[in-house]
Amino acid sequence: MTWLWLSAACMATTALVHGALGEKRLIQPLMTLDDGIMGVDLARKVFRFAWHAMSVLMLVSAAVVLWPGTPRGLILLTGAAWTAVGLFDAVYTRGRHIGWPILTASGVFALMGAAA
Repeated sequence: MTWLWLSAACMATTALVHGALGEKRLIQPLMTLDDGIMGVDLARKVFRFAWHAMSVLMLVSAAVVLWPGTPRGLILLTGAAWTAVGLFDAVYTRGRHIGWPILTASGVFALMGAAA
């Protein structure tokens, strides 16, 4: 159960950092652009919405791994997805994106918790 708590804590931390830092360091600067797709009001709104919706889904993942009675298979699937995303992020950004270690850890902890 400790592994699942660690997984959920990493997922929740990722969600909060994603929402806060992403808004400040990515979303707000992009919203100042007024050319190309960022010149379209609907695109700007959808982009911001999608960014923060991802943070909400990260929190839902944290709840999934901790929820009493969650099927082991669903925890394994969630852990595998987070691990895959983290490792893909590491390879794709050549380790330059700050999120890959905690994404990967979130998934690995969920897999360990499901296996325990």
